[in-house]
Amino acid sequence: MTYIDDQIQQFDLVAALQAVSAERRAYALRYKHELGQRQCVAAYLLLQRALQQQYGIEGDLQFAIGEHGKPSLVGHPGIHFNISHCREAVACAVSDSPVGIDIESTRRYSPTLLDYTMNADERHQVTSAARPDEAFIRLWTMKEAVLKLTGEGISRDLHTVLTDRQYRFATVIHPTYICTTAQF
Repeated sequence: MTYIDDQIQQFDLVAALQAVSAERRAYALRYKHELGQRQCVAAYLLLQRALQQQYGIEGDLQFAIGEHGKPSLVGHPGIHFNISHCREAVACAVSDSPVGIDIESTRRYSPTLLDYTMNADERHQVTSAARPDEAFIRLWTMKEAVLKLTGEGISRDLHTVLTDRQYRFATVIHPTYICTTAQF
């Protein structure tokens, strides 16, 4: 299930920092700017809420980091999650099977970035769309969600990310952001 919080500017950061574990607080405070701290704390609180709603898990969360940096929950090997953030919102996906999620601000794309990240069919989808910026971000979030699902990160040819396998996608299009969840 996908959870999105687009109210990250409205919560009391000082109070939220006191409400999370010392480990999460220290992690959040490593961010130099307040926005990064807000995103970190909001994503953690959103994940806590999702795990409580779906699985009844309460309290502080402990993470293990996998080979490619993908986190997992200590003591809950059957629960998979992924988080993402952009300037406007944070998102998390929680599932019984591997999952990846990406959320990005809707913004203009550059032709150079289009060529670097999209194959010919994808470039055509973007340039022929009624809203090319939205089409680009939608495809980008799909690619990023797949790379987070597989644990690869941006370490492979981006032109082939969506052509290798069949994935299931769920996309939320908001006026200021686009969020996509990917699963096998």
